[in-house]
Amino acid sequence: MSEKELKVLVFSINEEYYATDIMEIERILGYEETTKIPDSPDFVEGVINYAGNILPVISLTKKFKIEDSANKEDSKIIVTKQDENKIGIIVDVVSEVRAVDESKIEAPPDIVSGISKRYIKGLIKIEDKIIILLNLSKILTEEEKQLI
Repeated sequence: MSEKELKVLVFSINEEYYATDIMEIERILGYEETTKIPDSPDFVEGVINYAGNILPVISLTKKFKIEDSANKEDSKIIVTKQDENKIGIIVDVVSEVRAVDESKIEAPPDIVSGISKRYIKGLIKIEDKIIILLNLSKILTEEEKQLI
């Protein structure tokens, strides 16, 4: 009997580890300065030119209301597929792609409620760390998608 595996991209933001299904990722770009858009939500860093199209770039540190890391030069932009749209997500470090046994993924604890439960798929226990498994396509609400 073979265990089901999920391939995930592991990345960190402010020394916390997160992962997402590799099927949600289109490409990983080096960090580049964004063009700020007036009156955009505070978690939207701006836009960049990506493959001849305008790509909105968001900051998970601002979206999750966690402290921003100071060094942006080493950051990466993960390009994710959002239905027919794409968005860029700024992360500090992209660690690895790894196969995770689905039996190692636990449901989020009951304390995770409301909004965050929408995009937290579960918790992965690997070695001595816990990685938060995100559903990047659910990070933004429909209203937020309309705003950007």
